[in-house]
Amino acid sequence: MNPGVLPGQSFPPGATVLPGGVNFCIFSKNATAMELLLFDRPDDCQAALIIPLDPKHNKTFYYWHVFVPGIGAGQIYGYRVYGPFDPEQGYRFDGTKLLLDPYARAVVNSENYSRQAATCPGDNCTQALKGVVVDPSSYDWEEDAHPCIPYSVTVIYEMHVGGFTRNPNSGVSPELRGTYAGIVEKIPYLKELGITAVELLPVHQFDEKDVQPDYVNYWGYSTVAFFAPHNGYSSRRDPLGPVDEFRDMVKALHREGIEVILDVVFNHTAEGNENGPTFSFKGLENQAYYILEENQAFYSNYSGCGNTVKANHEIVGRLIIDCLRYWVSEMHVDGFRFDLASILSRSKTGHPLEDPPILWLIESDPILAGTKIIAEAWDAAGLYQVGSFIGDRFAEWNGPFRDDVRRFVKGDVDTVTKLACRIMGSPDIYPQPDREPNRSIHFVTCHDGFTLNDLVAYNCKHNQANGEDNRDGSNDNFSWNCGEEGATNNPQIEALRLQQIKNFFTVLLVAQGTPMLLMGDEIRRSQLGNNNSYCQNNQLSWFDWSGIEKHADLLRFVRGLIHFIQAREIFRQEQILAGKEETREPHIIWHGVRLGQPDWGYHSHSLAFTLRHPASGEHLHVMLNAYWESLIFELPPLSTRESWHRIVDTALPSPSDFCNLETAPPITGYSYRLEARSSVVLMGF
Repeated sequence: MNPGVLPGQSFPPGATVLPGGVNFCIFSKNATAMELLLFDRPDDCQAALIIPLDPKHNKTFYYWHVFVPGIGAGQIYGYRVYGPFDPEQGYRFDGTKLLLDPYARAVVNSENYSRQAATCPGDNCTQALKGVVVDPSSYDWEEDAHPCIPYSVTVIYEMHVGGFTRNPNSGVSPELRGTYAGIVEKIPYLKELGITAVELLPVHQFDEKDVQPDYVNYWGYSTVAFFAPHNGYSSRRDPLGPVDEFRDMVKALHREGIEVILDVVFNHTAEGNENGPTFSFKGLENQAYYILEENQAFYSNYSGCGNTVKANHEIVGRLIIDCLRYWVSEMHVDGFRFDLASILSRSKTGHPLEDPPILWLIESDPILAGTKIIAEAWDAAGLYQVGSFIGDRFAEWNGPFRDDVRRFVKGDVDTVTKLACRIMGSPDIYPQPDREPNRSIHFVTCHDGFTLNDLVAYNCKHNQANGEDNRDGSNDNFSWNCGEEGATNNPQIEALRLQQIKNFFTVLLVAQGTPMLLMGDEIRRSQLGNNNSYCQNNQLSWFDWSGIEKHADLLRFVRGLIHFIQAREIFRQEQILAGKEETREPHIIWHGVRLGQPDWGYHSHSLAFTLRHPASGEHLHVMLNAYWESLIFELPPLSTRESWHRIVDTALPSPSDFCNLETAPPITGYSYRLEARSSVVLMGF
């Protein structure tokens, strides 16, 4: 033991700033020896101080710990961990590798990081990621508070931190492009659009090199450190800069009433399979952190990414809970979207559990009680739990909404009955009588798949740029190019594509549930038919800010419709709408082209419905025509003092396609002609 160094304590895990120094604590059950290394600079090849941990004095149960006086926030550190290397028994200790603390709050040396050096035998100190000691109490939140916006009024915007402002035409200063600070400069755009929550693609420190050679991991689903904000999204180069810049972003978004939801990846890590690198978990306690095959030299792969985190192991489960609590209490985020969340319901051996401990812990945790928790309720090994995910609090990405709306708008058969269920918040999928329908997260597009523009411009995926011979990405897109593959100079095709995009937005926003928009869909962002741009950190994936002027008409339409929906009580209901007209509760009545006669037939392509809110007096009538010819719809009668006014008609050119209440023209007569492949929203007043 070095002079002045004390044994320390076994709680809390990680590096904790205390009066007079820092307590370090890390878990390893089967390690035989351990060293704490302290560095002066991120790229140092040698430690300024190496502190051996004595199992007799620096270990309590399976926790290794030490208190180092005279250091504080900003201290750079890592571990060397020694023990058996016997992969067939699940042991992968390697004392030549510098290991990252799983609880590290910040990470440095990503500029020199080598995935290959972490994979091949030998010392990798110069090219290893290193942790940084962080003191959360040192930041001034200035009375920041969680907005706590109900699902019933939430509009989510799924966005990539880097891609949102990285384009040179973003108007953001060069040093801030692609950063947390860059988002702050664009908050007025989000506010004007009507967004109430941003859902950020992974911001936990990830391995940009976890991809085939000559490409970059752009999306970030390759976690290195769950507690640390990705330093590649920070404009600051000092060790603590990414942490403070992330918090500055959260504080600025909260100031404008916008929540921050993180896309979290607790299903796998960047260490990959048996051929992957060792930078943290493998070298600390491989058997605890990963689900292994019967021959423990191999990793179970329910994630499709090489390994599977053993989420229901007690140590890993505690890490997940500690991590979520940290991001809520110390980083002030407002919720989480759990990537491939069904993996969290798998046992230590990979079998689905009826009552998975980690999910119940997340559901019932008091610190997380006011947050949004959203499940992607499936995994890459075929476990599909949409409608059956555990608990009372989890919202779910509604994959059937995406598919059924796409098929209806495209003009497929056997879609009308399913569409009606999706518009109602999917009571066929979520039959629980007390379930809030807005916990169904509705989306037509997300990061994984076509953009909305490409959904109406391509019949097939075009992923050749990814270097995988177009084998990657989904083949089942339910897309339609409207007559010509890709970009076109045909004005009729271009007009139809724009109309179809407006149809998608209309259905998404009038349905009972929580809508989620994909970054850039409101200005027709295109990936040129690439439906899996995970490795494309370039203008193919970035937000093209020239689209604000180029597609101003669509942007106006989307902004107007979002604000219109947000202002209506009928769209804020927290119970499934009643299906009886005589009720005094908010209700929905179904029609076809004739009143009260919906056509649920296999070959039907049209649907209409009336929404009424007796308390507020709101009357809305929505008509959807996915048929390739015009149809005449009967209109419901109103009182003699009211008439129907046209809010939306997607077949009309801008600005007639959307009208606010002040400019909405009255409708005369008892019917309305919907042009082919169009949507209409009327309001009675």
